Amino acid sequence: MAKKKKEKKRIAKKLLNKYRLVILNEDTFEERISFKLTRLNVFVLVMITSIILISCTTFFIAFTPLREYIPGYSSTSLDLKATKLATTADSLKAVIDVRQEYFNSIKKVLTGDVKTVEFDIDSAIQSQKLNPEEVDLSPSEQDMKLREEVSREDKYSLFEREKSSTDFSLFPPVKGSITSKYNVNEKHYAIDIAVPKDTPIKAAAAGTVIFAEWASETGHVMILDHGNNLLTVYKHNASLTKQQGEQVKEGEVIATAGSTGELSTGPHLHFELWRDGYPTDPSKFIDFE
Repeated sequence: MAKKKKEKKRIAKKLLNKYRLVILNEDTFEERISFKLTRLNVFVLVMITSIILISCTTFFIAFTPLREYIPGYSSTSLDLKATKLATTADSLKAVIDVRQEYFNSIKKVLTGDVKTVEFDIDSAIQSQKLNPEEVDLSPSEQDMKLREEVSREDKYSLFEREKSSTDFSLFPPVKGSITSKYNVNEKHYAIDIAVPKDTPIKAAAAGTVIFAEWASETGHVMILDHGNNLLTVYKHNASLTKQQGEQVKEGEVIATAGSTGELSTGPHLHFELWRDGYPTDPSKFIDFE
Protein backbone atom coordinates (compact mmCIF):
# COMPACT_ATOMS: atom_id res chain seq x y z
CA MET A 1 0.00 0.00 0.00
CA ALA A 2 2.81 2.36 0.94
CA LYS A 3 4.55 1.36 -2.29
CA LYS A 4 1.53 2.43 -4.40
CA LYS A 5 1.34 5.77 -2.61
CA LYS A 6 5.00 6.39 -3.30
CA GLU A 7 4.44 5.54 -6.98
CA LYS A 8 1.56 8.02 -7.25
CA LYS A 9 3.60 10.75 -5.57
CA ARG A 10 6.45 10.08 -7.95
CA ILE A 11 4.18 10.36 -11.03
CA ALA A 12 2.53 13.54 -9.70
CA LYS A 13 5.95 15.03 -9.02
CA LYS A 14 7.04 14.29 -12.59
CA LEU A 15 3.90 15.91 -13.97
CA LEU A 16 4.32 19.01 -11.84
CA ASN A 17 8.08 19.43 -12.28
CA LYS A 18 8.71 22.81 -13.85
CA TYR A 19 10.75 23.23 -17.00
CA ARG A 20 11.84 26.34 -18.83
CA LEU A 21 11.61 26.68 -22.62
CA VAL A 22 14.12 29.31 -23.69
CA ILE A 23 14.63 30.87 -27.16
CA LEU A 24 18.16 32.37 -27.53
CA ASN A 25 19.90 34.48 -30.14
CA GLU A 26 22.42 32.10 -31.66
CA ASP A 27 25.08 34.75 -32.20
CA THR A 28 24.90 36.61 -28.86
CA PHE A 29 23.17 33.92 -26.78
CA GLU A 30 20.79 36.65 -25.66
CA GLU A 31 17.61 35.27 -24.15
CA ARG A 32 14.69 36.35 -26.30
CA ILE A 33 11.68 34.38 -25.00
CA SER A 34 11.23 31.91 -22.20
CA PHE A 35 8.28 29.81 -21.02
CA LYS A 36 7.76 27.96 -17.77
CA LEU A 37 6.13 24.64 -18.46
CA THR A 38 5.23 21.44 -16.75
CA ARG A 39 4.43 18.09 -18.29
CA LEU A 40 0.85 18.49 -17.18
CA ASN A 41 0.56 21.86 -18.94
CA VAL A 42 1.98 20.39 -22.15
CA PHE A 43 -0.44 17.45 -22.00
CA VAL A 44 -3.45 19.74 -21.42
CA LEU A 45 -2.35 22.06 -24.26
CA VAL A 46 -1.97 19.15 -26.69
CA MET A 47 -5.41 17.78 -25.76
CA ILE A 48 -7.12 21.18 -26.17
CA THR A 49 -5.42 21.70 -29.54
CA SER A 50 -6.50 18.24 -30.73
CA ILE A 51 -10.10 18.87 -29.66
CA ILE A 52 -10.14 22.21 -31.51
CA LEU A 53 -8.73 20.61 -34.68
CA ILE A 54 -11.24 17.75 -34.57
CA SER A 55 -14.12 20.19 -33.96
CA CYS A 56 -13.07 22.44 -36.88
CA THR A 57 -12.67 19.46 -39.23
CA THR A 58 -16.11 18.13 -38.26
CA PHE A 59 -17.66 21.56 -38.80
CA PHE A 60 -16.15 21.97 -42.29
CA ILE A 61 -17.22 18.47 -43.31
CA ALA A 62 -20.76 18.80 -42.02
CA PHE A 63 -21.67 22.39 -42.89
CA THR A 64 -19.52 23.52 -45.85
CA PRO A 65 -19.24 22.46 -49.53
CA LEU A 66 -15.77 21.09 -48.78
CA ARG A 67 -17.39 17.77 -47.89
CA GLU A 68 -18.05 17.16 -51.61
CA TYR A 69 -14.31 16.84 -52.19
CA ILE A 70 -13.99 13.89 -49.85
CA PRO A 71 -13.53 10.64 -51.86
CA GLY A 72 -16.62 8.45 -51.67
CA TYR A 73 -18.91 11.22 -50.44
CA SER A 74 -21.97 11.91 -52.59
CA SER A 75 -24.42 14.73 -52.05
CA THR A 76 -28.06 14.85 -53.11
CA SER A 77 -27.46 17.84 -55.39
CA LEU A 78 -24.67 16.02 -57.21
CA ASP A 79 -26.92 12.98 -57.68
CA LEU A 80 -29.65 15.19 -59.13
CA LYS A 81 -27.17 16.87 -61.46
CA ALA A 82 -25.79 13.51 -62.59
CA THR A 83 -29.30 12.20 -63.28
CA LYS A 84 -30.20 15.35 -65.20
CA LEU A 85 -27.01 15.14 -67.27
CA ALA A 86 -27.65 11.47 -68.04
CA THR A 87 -31.20 12.28 -69.18
CA THR A 88 -29.95 15.16 -71.31
CA ALA A 89 -27.28 12.94 -72.86
CA ASP A 90 -29.92 10.33 -73.77
CA SER A 91 -32.14 13.03 -75.30
CA LEU A 92 -29.22 14.43 -77.30
CA LYS A 93 -28.36 10.95 -78.54
CA ALA A 94 -31.94 10.44 -79.71
CA VAL A 95 -31.85 13.79 -81.54
CA ILE A 96 -28.50 12.91 -83.11
CA ASP A 97 -29.87 9.56 -84.30
CA VAL A 98 -32.86 11.29 -85.92
CA ARG A 99 -30.57 13.88 -87.54
CA GLN A 100 -28.30 11.12 -88.81
CA GLU A 101 -31.22 9.34 -90.46
CA TYR A 102 -32.27 12.66 -92.00
CA PHE A 103 -28.74 13.30 -93.34
CA ASN A 104 -28.63 9.75 -94.71
CA SER A 105 -31.85 10.50 -96.60
CA ILE A 106 -30.32 13.69 -98.00
CA LYS A 107 -27.23 11.74 -99.02
CA LYS A 108 -29.43 9.21 -100.77
CA VAL A 109 -31.14 12.02 -102.67
CA LEU A 110 -27.78 13.47 -103.75
CA THR A 111 -26.36 10.14 -104.89
CA GLY A 112 -29.58 8.78 -106.40
CA ASP A 113 -29.41 5.70 -104.20
CA VAL A 114 -32.73 3.83 -104.15
CA LYS A 115 -33.48 0.84 -101.99
CA THR A 116 -33.74 -2.45 -103.86
CA VAL A 117 -35.79 -5.49 -102.91
CA GLU A 118 -33.60 -8.37 -101.84
CA PHE A 119 -34.27 -11.74 -103.49
CA ASP A 120 -35.09 -14.42 -100.95
CA ILE A 121 -34.16 -17.75 -102.53
CA ASP A 122 -35.84 -19.75 -99.76
CA SER A 123 -39.17 -18.03 -100.44
CA ALA A 124 -38.77 -18.65 -104.18
CA ILE A 125 -38.14 -22.35 -103.66
CA GLN A 126 -41.10 -22.61 -101.31
CA SER A 127 -43.37 -20.89 -103.83
CA GLN A 128 -42.44 -23.47 -106.46
CA LYS A 129 -43.83 -26.18 -104.20
CA LEU A 130 -47.27 -24.55 -103.95
CA ASN A 131 -50.13 -25.85 -106.09
CA PRO A 132 -51.77 -22.88 -107.88
CA GLU A 133 -55.12 -24.63 -107.81
CA GLU A 134 -55.05 -24.62 -104.00
CA VAL A 135 -54.39 -20.89 -103.72
CA ASP A 136 -57.38 -18.58 -103.23
CA LEU A 137 -56.86 -15.72 -105.71
CA SER A 138 -60.18 -13.97 -105.13
CA PRO A 139 -59.73 -10.35 -103.94
CA SER A 140 -60.55 -9.53 -100.35
CA GLU A 141 -62.94 -6.78 -99.27
CA GLN A 142 -60.00 -4.49 -98.39
CA ASP A 143 -58.48 -5.16 -101.79
CA MET A 144 -61.69 -4.21 -103.57
CA LYS A 145 -61.92 -0.94 -101.61
CA LEU A 146 -58.33 -0.13 -102.46
CA ARG A 147 -58.90 -0.79 -106.14
CA GLU A 148 -61.93 1.47 -106.17
CA GLU A 149 -59.99 4.23 -104.45
CA VAL A 150 -57.11 3.94 -106.89
CA SER A 151 -59.44 3.96 -109.87
CA ARG A 152 -60.95 7.26 -108.69
CA GLU A 153 -57.61 8.98 -108.28
CA ASP A 154 -56.54 11.35 -111.02
CA LYS A 155 -53.13 12.38 -112.27
CA TYR A 156 -52.40 14.47 -109.18
CA SER A 157 -53.46 11.88 -106.63
CA LEU A 158 -50.08 11.92 -104.90
CA PHE A 159 -50.89 15.39 -103.53
CA GLU A 160 -54.63 14.95 -103.01
CA ARG A 161 -54.29 15.07 -99.23
CA GLU A 162 -52.23 18.23 -99.35
CA LYS A 163 -54.65 19.93 -101.74
CA SER A 164 -57.61 19.22 -99.51
CA SER A 165 -55.88 20.70 -96.45
CA THR A 166 -53.47 23.39 -97.67
CA ASP A 167 -54.27 23.84 -101.38
CA PHE A 168 -50.87 22.35 -102.21
CA SER A 169 -49.59 22.47 -105.80
CA LEU A 170 -46.29 22.29 -107.65
CA PHE A 171 -44.94 25.15 -109.72
CA PRO A 172 -42.74 24.39 -112.78
CA PRO A 173 -39.19 25.49 -111.90
CA VAL A 174 -38.49 26.26 -115.59
CA LYS A 175 -40.20 25.97 -118.95
CA GLY A 176 -38.38 24.15 -121.72
CA SER A 177 -38.00 20.96 -123.71
CA ILE A 178 -37.40 17.72 -121.86
CA THR A 179 -34.14 16.17 -123.07
CA SER A 180 -34.03 13.23 -120.67
CA LYS A 181 -37.06 11.64 -119.04
CA TYR A 182 -37.47 9.88 -115.71
CA ASN A 183 -36.15 6.32 -116.16
CA VAL A 184 -35.83 3.90 -113.27
CA ASN A 185 -34.07 1.24 -115.34
CA GLU A 186 -31.28 3.68 -116.21
CA LYS A 187 -31.27 5.04 -112.63
CA HIS A 188 -32.15 8.48 -113.92
CA TYR A 189 -34.56 9.61 -111.22
CA ALA A 190 -35.10 13.07 -112.65
CA ILE A 191 -36.30 15.20 -115.55
CA ASP A 192 -33.70 17.11 -117.57
CA ILE A 193 -35.05 20.34 -119.07
CA ALA A 194 -32.90 22.16 -121.64
CA VAL A 195 -32.87 25.93 -121.05
CA PRO A 196 -30.54 28.81 -121.97
CA LYS A 197 -27.68 29.54 -119.59
CA ASP A 198 -28.54 31.81 -116.65
CA THR A 199 -32.27 31.09 -116.95
CA PRO A 200 -33.89 31.74 -113.54
CA ILE A 201 -34.68 28.55 -111.65
CA LYS A 202 -37.75 28.87 -109.43
CA ALA A 203 -38.91 26.95 -106.38
CA ALA A 204 -41.51 24.31 -107.22
CA ALA A 205 -43.28 25.02 -103.91
CA ALA A 206 -42.78 26.94 -100.70
CA GLY A 207 -40.24 25.36 -98.39
CA THR A 208 -36.88 25.51 -96.65
CA VAL A 209 -33.42 25.26 -98.20
CA ILE A 210 -31.80 22.25 -96.53
CA PHE A 211 -28.83 21.92 -98.91
CA ALA A 212 -27.07 24.52 -101.05
CA GLU A 213 -23.55 23.40 -101.88
CA TRP A 214 -21.17 22.43 -104.68
CA ALA A 215 -20.72 18.80 -105.78
CA SER A 216 -18.05 17.69 -108.24
CA GLU A 217 -20.41 15.58 -110.38
CA THR A 218 -23.57 17.71 -110.23
CA GLY A 219 -22.19 21.23 -109.77
CA HIS A 220 -24.22 23.70 -107.72
CA VAL A 221 -26.98 21.71 -106.02
CA MET A 222 -29.99 22.91 -104.06
CA ILE A 223 -32.50 20.82 -102.12
CA LEU A 224 -35.78 22.19 -100.79
CA ASP A 225 -37.86 20.61 -98.04
CA HIS A 226 -41.58 21.29 -98.57
CA GLY A 227 -42.86 19.33 -95.58
CA ASN A 228 -44.98 16.17 -95.72
CA ASN A 229 -41.77 14.22 -96.54
CA LEU A 230 -41.53 15.97 -99.92
CA LEU A 231 -38.20 17.16 -101.35
CA THR A 232 -37.25 18.79 -104.65
CA VAL A 233 -33.69 18.74 -106.01
CA TYR A 234 -32.12 21.18 -108.49
CA LYS A 235 -28.72 20.25 -109.98
CA HIS A 236 -26.13 21.60 -112.47
CA ASN A 237 -26.96 25.24 -111.66
CA ALA A 238 -24.65 28.05 -112.71
CA SER A 239 -25.16 29.77 -109.35
CA LEU A 240 -27.35 29.65 -106.25
CA THR A 241 -29.25 32.66 -104.91
CA LYS A 242 -30.35 31.09 -101.63
CA GLN A 243 -28.43 29.67 -98.70
CA GLN A 244 -29.05 26.75 -96.41
CA GLY A 245 -31.71 27.51 -93.80
CA GLU A 246 -33.54 30.20 -95.81
CA GLN A 247 -37.28 30.07 -96.41
CA VAL A 248 -38.51 30.35 -100.02
CA LYS A 249 -41.90 30.95 -101.57
CA GLU A 250 -43.51 29.15 -104.47
CA GLY A 251 -42.11 30.48 -107.76
CA GLU A 252 -39.28 32.41 -106.04
CA VAL A 253 -35.96 32.41 -107.91
CA ILE A 254 -33.47 30.16 -106.11
CA ALA A 255 -30.75 29.65 -108.77
CA THR A 256 -29.70 30.22 -112.36
CA ALA A 257 -29.44 27.46 -114.94
CA GLY A 258 -26.05 26.30 -116.11
CA SER A 259 -23.91 23.32 -117.00
CA THR A 260 -21.77 22.81 -113.92
CA GLY A 261 -20.51 19.43 -112.75
CA GLU A 262 -18.78 16.52 -114.45
CA LEU A 263 -22.03 14.84 -115.54
CA SER A 264 -23.45 17.86 -117.39
CA THR A 265 -23.25 18.12 -121.19
CA GLY A 266 -24.98 21.46 -121.68
CA PRO A 267 -27.11 24.13 -120.00
CA HIS A 268 -30.11 22.43 -118.44
CA LEU A 269 -31.93 21.80 -115.16
CA HIS A 270 -31.76 18.37 -113.57
CA PHE A 271 -34.95 18.29 -111.47
CA GLU A 272 -35.82 15.53 -108.98
CA LEU A 273 -38.94 14.96 -106.89
CA TRP A 274 -38.68 12.76 -103.78
CA ARG A 275 -41.54 11.59 -101.59
CA ASP A 276 -41.06 9.57 -98.37
CA GLY A 277 -37.43 8.90 -99.32
CA TYR A 278 -38.24 7.54 -102.80
CA PRO A 279 -37.97 9.24 -106.20
CA THR A 280 -41.09 10.12 -108.18
CA ASP A 281 -41.56 11.06 -111.83
CA PRO A 282 -41.96 14.88 -111.79
CA SER A 283 -43.64 14.94 -115.21
CA LYS A 284 -46.75 13.34 -113.69
CA PHE A 285 -47.33 16.39 -111.52
CA ILE A 286 -45.70 19.32 -113.36
CA ASP A 287 -46.09 20.57 -116.93
CA PHE A 288 -42.58 21.65 -118.03
CA GLU A 289 -43.39 22.55 -121.64
